Amino acid sequence: MPHAEIVRQLVAELERVGVDPDHMVAGLTSRAEDALRALRSLPDGAGPAAFLAELRNQSAAVGVPSSTNGTAAPPSGTVPGGT
Repeated sequence: MPHAEIVRQLVAELERVGVDPDHMVAGLTSRAEDALRALRSLPDGAGPAAFLAELRNQSAAVGVPSSTNGTAAPPSGTVPGGT
């Protein structure tokens, strides 16, 4: 898909869910497809917090390291299993 079309779709989806595309921080995700997937799963007017939460949830669901500092081990000071 051409870059201009991807940008147009991102802007349209951001506006649909209530996120101001002029104030979004560039580089939230390295892939436009990830952002579009998260945006398309949200209802109209969901807002920026919902978008960011969904982006994080989908990233975690596909196995992207989140709170493990890029390793398989949990961050120092945490106990596996929460006990």
